[in-house]
Amino acid sequence: MEIRNIAIIAHVDHGKTRLTDALMRQTGMVGEGVSMDSNDLEKERGITIYSKNTSVFYNDRKINIVDTPGHADFGSEVERVLRSIDSVLLVVDAQEGPMPQTKFVLKKSLELGLKPIVVINKIDKPAARPAWAHEEVLALFMDLGANDKQLDFTTVYTNAKEGIAKVNLTDESKDLTPLLETILREVPAASSAELAERPFRFQPFNLGYDNFLGRLAVGRLYEGTLKSNASVGRNPKRKNH
Repeated sequence: MEIRNIAIIAHVDHGKTRLTDALMRQTGMVGEGVSMDSNDLEKERGITIYSKNTSVFYNDRKINIVDTPGHADFGSEVERVLRSIDSVLLVVDAQEGPMPQTKFVLKKSLELGLKPIVVINKIDKPAARPAWAHEEVLALFMDLGANDKQLDFTTVYTNAKEGIAKVNLTDESKDLTPLLETILREVPAASSAELAERPFRFQPFNLGYDNFLGRLAVGRLYEGTLKSNASVGRNPKRKNH
């Protein structure tokens, strides 16, 4: 099965958590009332502090989604996530345009060579300015030194609250299919089968705990294979693990 690995980045309250929730609902992963923001402080302040991760299945492909912190204070968390994915969804409010937190995380992703998919969200706002927001994003890309490939980004317009996405503002749409199709088309599939023969190499970016399973590490397997119930050790002779 082909796999796409993406992260969602945005300024506070620009809709990245709501968009993720809508993608999960459309693909049948969760029901109504479930949110990616689970920490009490996150719910209270409406922000994401810790990275979350989920997977959705669409057209026989698996899309791994990581909802990243948007604050510069959590830069190390952002860096770990961005090094484990192949593209980002840059979510921007159609009325406010890109904001400071957008700049911080976007700069990191561009430096790592990622090509973002731009999502202009909240197009349903009475004061929405999607065309202006698009131009502001383009100007920001240029200010941050994006290369020609990164400047040629794809834009999708969304109303995450209603679960609607459009490639063009004049398009008729009833769901997020245009966004899902864009992800499959624009994001490269994860590493080929030939890497499975190489030595095991795994990069964790999120740690958790389950009352039944115990400590959990979520990350990306770059090389080698990992099977259920397999034991994984580290090389004590190496300084970096």
